[in-house]
Amino acid sequence: MLPPMASAPPISPALPDSTGHFGTFGGMFVPETLMAPLQELAAAYDKAKNDPAFHAELDALLHDYVGRPTPLYFAERWTEKLGGAKIYLKREDLLHTGAHKINNALGQILLAKRLGKKRVIAETGAGQHGVATATVCARFGMECVVYMGKVDMARQALNVARMRLMGTEVREVTAGQATLKEAVNEAMRDWVASVGHTHYILGSALGSHPFPMIVRDFQRVIGIEARRQILEKEDRLPDLLVACVGGGSNAIGLFHPFLNDADVRMVGVEAGGDGIIPQRHAARFQGGKLGVLQGTKTWLLANDDGQIELTHSVSAGLDYAAVGPEHAYLQGIGRVEYTYATDNEALAAFKELAHCEGILPALESAHAMAYVSKIAPALPPSTILIANLSGRGDKDVEQASRYLL
Repeated sequence: MLPPMASAPPISPALPDSTGHFGTFGGMFVPETLMAPLQELAAAYDKAKNDPAFHAELDALLHDYVGRPTPLYFAERWTEKLGGAKIYLKREDLLHTGAHKINNALGQILLAKRLGKKRVIAETGAGQHGVATATVCARFGMECVVYMGKVDMARQALNVARMRLMGTEVREVTAGQATLKEAVNEAMRDWVASVGHTHYILGSALGSHPFPMIVRDFQRVIGIEARRQILEKEDRLPDLLVACVGGGSNAIGLFHPFLNDADVRMVGVEAGGDGIIPQRHAARFQGGKLGVLQGTKTWLLANDDGQIELTHSVSAGLDYAAVGPEHAYLQGIGRVEYTYATDNEALAAFKELAHCEGILPALESAHAMAYVSKIAPALPPSTILIANLSGRGDKDVEQASRYLL
């Protein structure tokens, strides 16, 4: 059984503040060259979020092009197998492109249009954000370049092919560990040199202000729908929400509309890799340090000299050294708990959900499912649990098969 949650202050709807801070976290730590475009983006977003026409266009595209609302699915056989809490899955895997990333990419391409930008860049780890960005650029006829680490390109070859088929240039990054952190570095270098005509669609609730706020707001549709759907199905709010946390976009999207509901517990699940061994995991709240990385102040994995440590996860989308600043804030005030699942636990959950429900979760999402598999049997049958199935596992079949078949 989960321990009682410590009392936490109400969440201010005004966060982040005008400087992009969630308490002590967040902010704008970027080269001077990027200050003006970030301020321009913040101003454009402020106008857009108060413009009914913007929301009408976004809502129509989310419905007709992307496939919202996504179902809230009662996982009956999995619930019976585990023998405890009643498990619902928020089916973001059923969206066009196969993951929640399209929610943010679509919102940001509309902002790029408003800003008059004709070229878009992005970074990607698991490839789902890259695919989402390639998709919306094809839809709106914009030039698109996606930066991706060489290691991630090899393990997510299907998504690389999908991006290229939609006309996107995928640029291989070979520096450092050749994963997501290095892809972000290269995308930021590109943006510094091309800010006049380029918009950077950052994929997670990370980076400099206003990106954590913008990405969160475009992903809040997950929690808004889940709240309405569970009230329709159960006539009450859930007891527990669970989501995986890399940068944290799918998790903050589910959690945010419930933050002021004191009786709703929330657990974010990071990548435990091979266990909490230096350089063999990506669980920032397990021995991480406060620092600044790629535009934001947050918890990150670094050595005693402040150098960013290598990370590892079977899941490319969770293999990143820092966590979104709003998650750092929520952990600090005790509103959200953060734990981890190892590679082996995530792979076992991948197989379990496939066997019980005929659903292949993305390996990212499988980390959340691993926690559900562990905690649900210890909870009373009256407990209602919602887990965010943030993406589907088609992209991971070849990799998972090496371990499971």
